[in-house]
Amino acid sequence: MENEMIVGIGGAAGDGGASTGDNLAQTCSRLGLHVYVYTSYQSLIRGGHSWIRLRISPQKKHNVGDQVGAMIALNQDAMDRHLQELTHGGICVYNGDKVKPGKAPEGAQLCPLPVFELAGKDALPIMQNTVALGALTQLLGLEFSALSSVFEHTFAKKPQVVKLNVDAAKAGYDFAAKTYKQIPHPLRKTDAQLAMVHGNNVLAMGAANAGCKVYCAYPMSPASGILHWMGAHGPSLGICVRQVEDEIGVANMTIGAGQMGVRAMCATSGGGFALMTEAIGMAGIMETPVVMINVMRGGPSTGLPTKHEQGDLNQAIGASQGDFPRIIMAPISVADCYDTMEEAFNLAEKYQCPVIVLSDLLMSEGRFSIETSHLDREFKIDRGEMIFEDDGKPKSYYRYKDTPDGISPRAIPGVPNHLYVSATDEHDEDGVLISDVFTDPVIRKKMVDKRARKMQGVVADYAKKLKLEGPENADVTLVTYGSTWGVATEAVERLNKEGVKANALSFKYLLPFQEKEAQAILGKAKKIVVVELNKSGQFARHLRAEAGITAHAHIRKYDGEPMEPKHVVAGVKEVLKGKEVVEVQSLEPGWRTPHPPGPGVLSTTSTH
Repeated sequence: MENEMIVGIGGAAGDGGASTGDNLAQTCSRLGLHVYVYTSYQSLIRGGHSWIRLRISPQKKHNVGDQVGAMIALNQDAMDRHLQELTHGGICVYNGDKVKPGKAPEGAQLCPLPVFELAGKDALPIMQNTVALGALTQLLGLEFSALSSVFEHTFAKKPQVVKLNVDAAKAGYDFAAKTYKQIPHPLRKTDAQLAMVHGNNVLAMGAANAGCKVYCAYPMSPASGILHWMGAHGPSLGICVRQVEDEIGVANMTIGAGQMGVRAMCATSGGGFALMTEAIGMAGIMETPVVMINVMRGGPSTGLPTKHEQGDLNQAIGASQGDFPRIIMAPISVADCYDTMEEAFNLAEKYQCPVIVLSDLLMSEGRFSIETSHLDREFKIDRGEMIFEDDGKPKSYYRYKDTPDGISPRAIPGVPNHLYVSATDEHDEDGVLISDVFTDPVIRKKMVDKRARKMQGVVADYAKKLKLEGPENADVTLVTYGSTWGVATEAVERLNKEGVKANALSFKYLLPFQEKEAQAILGKAKKIVVVELNKSGQFARHLRAEAGITAHAHIRKYDGEPMEPKHVVAGVKEVLKGKEVVEVQSLEPGWRTPHPPGPGVLSTTSTH
């Protein structure tokens, strides 16, 4: 596409592909260009193939895009796997001293670099990345000063390292300028003020801004980045950060903190969330506010620890046993991850229940450009029906008082004259257990109904209403939840340009469901197509269960790689031919053909 570029950087883990991608992303961000970064890597302790994709554009993008227009091959394996993915007119930059070129697609430009000559024979092997990055910077039409400023910032405490990198990059930049052609539509800077962020970091920053004071976790990819950020910044922000022995302890400790009156959060992935589910029921019956993040990855069991999927919706809906109120949300973008934290904590405390936030690997481990102004906003804090001190007047305090809206005044433990029992057994309004000796069926029903009534007001408090994107009178309506919003909206744009009238409806709030809004919008849809990243169609089933709406067709992907706009466009065309379930997959040559691990590669054995 004109005025944008998708860059791929391939190599073995340890070759420096990630740092090369980070440096390019930072360079583009400083030039006011939006960047969307996804890294495909293997679940190995050391070694294995990595493929970093950067989508660079003057306009904000919300998915990885389709075809690679430029690439850096850091080893022969990357060249063999990915060269055929280049578009017509694409470019491939590589170390001509050690990598042999393959057969390039028609019109592609091969750009070998004499790295030993440019960087010097005594240069470290990692310097090939810097030379290649300098060359690519020139071929994309980017300003060298932006790249050099990134090196100056990254290695600010090591001036000699700054000079080595700047000199090597400049050698590659100058060589490419006199030897190869720039891309037909060079990238040009804009006036946008952007920062590069990880999705996990945005979730952590949002929680800090929302007043989170306790964070507990056990490391589990792809949620570990939240713990890393909290560990680095939490203490200076007054946040108690604890790495606990396992996810059962994590959940109990987090709920305990919430019970004592502080805003508390934990995060994990599907395997860890499975261990937390009994504790989630405890928070439900004790009416304790807590925020829990599940960063979804491929499952079940160990599954695909480093791959992308939306397979944990059923798990979140069915967490723990019995009926109790819970709120489930799935942010649709990295910017929405930040806003979701404000909403999650406020809803948790107002309705005194667990709030589950479903992120996923693509959104949490990806890197994205975001407007700096978006992170400057002050959050509104709503702590609900909280009692912090005694007013001195005689009273009877009922922690679980049967109120019309189901929300009972919550006293912070230690407030005088506000004693109560808080246990996991069913109880009366003052917390006295009813499960011992004789179970009073009247009280049991009253307390279940009281807790359920709380959910009646939640939908009205949701910040975002449902909104169709695209022409209203469309032939096809794409329905998504969470991060697939970005790929669906772009697919809608492409379909309309190709003469297929399409629109899209995305859901962020999964429980309680926006039933009436969904029925009002989708009741007019001609053909409903649910797009999701799992095999069984979990969201399609949820849509039918909550709103009575049955999709006409489905587009699903579950091969571990993200959905791309071309997959959705092709899927819609198959649907229009009469197919009801279209299962798409990534068909890049490197992923079709298995490659044995290289020497010294160690496979992980832990679920985490």
